[in-house]
Amino acid sequence: MTLDDFPCLLPQAAVGGHRVRVVHALRPAQLPHLADLAGGRAVAFATDMGFGAKYGEVLLLPGDQGVESALLGLGDGRDDGGCDPFVFGALPPRLPAGAWRVQAPADVGAGDIVLGFCLGAYRMPAFGRARSSDSDAPRLVVTEQAVASAEVAACICQGRDLINTPPNLMGPMDLADAARLTLSAQGADVKVITGEELRRDYPTVAHVGMGSDRPPCVVVAQWRGSGADVNAPLLSLAGKGVCFDTGGYDIKPASSMLRMKKDMGGAALMLSLARLVMLRDLPLRLELRLGCVENSVSGHAMRPSDVIVTRSGQTVEVGNTDAEGRLVLCDLLSAACDSGPDLLIDAATLTGAARVALGPDLPALFCNDDAVAVHLLAAGDMCADPMWRLPLWNGYREWLRSPVADMNNISSRPMAGAVTAALFLQNFVKTGVRWAHIDTYGWNDSARHGRPEGGENLCLRATYEGILKIFDFGGRKGD
Repeated sequence: MTLDDFPCLLPQAAVGGHRVRVVHALRPAQLPHLADLAGGRAVAFATDMGFGAKYGEVLLLPGDQGVESALLGLGDGRDDGGCDPFVFGALPPRLPAGAWRVQAPADVGAGDIVLGFCLGAYRMPAFGRARSSDSDAPRLVVTEQAVASAEVAACICQGRDLINTPPNLMGPMDLADAARLTLSAQGADVKVITGEELRRDYPTVAHVGMGSDRPPCVVVAQWRGSGADVNAPLLSLAGKGVCFDTGGYDIKPASSMLRMKKDMGGAALMLSLARLVMLRDLPLRLELRLGCVENSVSGHAMRPSDVIVTRSGQTVEVGNTDAEGRLVLCDLLSAACDSGPDLLIDAATLTGAARVALGPDLPALFCNDDAVAVHLLAAGDMCADPMWRLPLWNGYREWLRSPVADMNNISSRPMAGAVTAALFLQNFVKTGVRWAHIDTYGWNDSARHGRPEGGENLCLRATYEGILKIFDFGGRKGD
């Protein structure tokens, strides 16, 4: 990718005769020094307008030719210094068109500015509607080094696009085609498994998809970095790609179904993560599996009390057809373990219980390896993309017992739903495989700076940075 791929960015080399205006980013403690930054007129105007440098506060400063410059409040910052990159997402909706440069405190990274600006410039795909020209938008002047942060933003925004796509335009094969296009462009070998081969190798995915006229499929991709040999670490990723979830015969109420186009958010996250790994050419081997399926109601849909023989040979009783995500994932995990990965990560919009426990902004992390969990959590804290660890509590494993199968897909108790879902998945992870499961929301309920309402790629940056630490790929961050 190059800077030309990002309309909201203007390479320094292309500034030419453009008038470049400045955004002064500052914290409340710097207000007494505002005159040194922006001049005395700015102080008087900011005082009259009540500017307090609060988080995301933007003030346009007038001059003889209209808006002369701008102020951006950073708030009080994080406890560890620096700032939340999303604060720079407040700028694109507020700045007039033209070229802009941000001047920020020394402890604010240039990469955070670029990332936040790009995420704030995101606009939902038009889906046939007319759209204003990009020439009406402000552009951030950057150096060539900014392409690394712009790549991260592009991967996040691709996931947003996939989640935001209406379900009539994003069926199982549409998701698979999008994945194939993305992965093939980076040199991956991609196979889409359907029909009899799917029923044989991924029977739980096939069973979940029986009710839809849009047949299910599984995307399997393999890739190896240019610096990786056959003995390089193997990273395996798996994502739940339920393109629309009615709940099946255990049908959801209408209010709960309104956002179910986001139920492929786990697949969007894992696809975006795989793309970022490939763009950065990490020295590892990569496998990706996406279960692309629709959970519908029909005369041939799966039923409560069905018993499925999974890929691993274990049997599962369907206690609830609305707990289909774990059925989609369990065969993907079994297949991934067959390759003996050094690290296995899956992601899914899996349980409402995780949202009750942690809310929409904190994906739940379950992990069978403490060192892996520490790296992922620390990475999330470092880059303001947090997760929160919940336990794989063996005491609740008995709640998944079934009188007619090896296990039920739901718990016999109305508690700890996120934990029991993760315990169900753990049954399909081979002993000795380091595994992390991310239960994410994949959605912004309302617009905030850098985070528009709609689909969201939560913890993409945290997971990527965690992988660098887990495999000790120091110096390969790229931003």
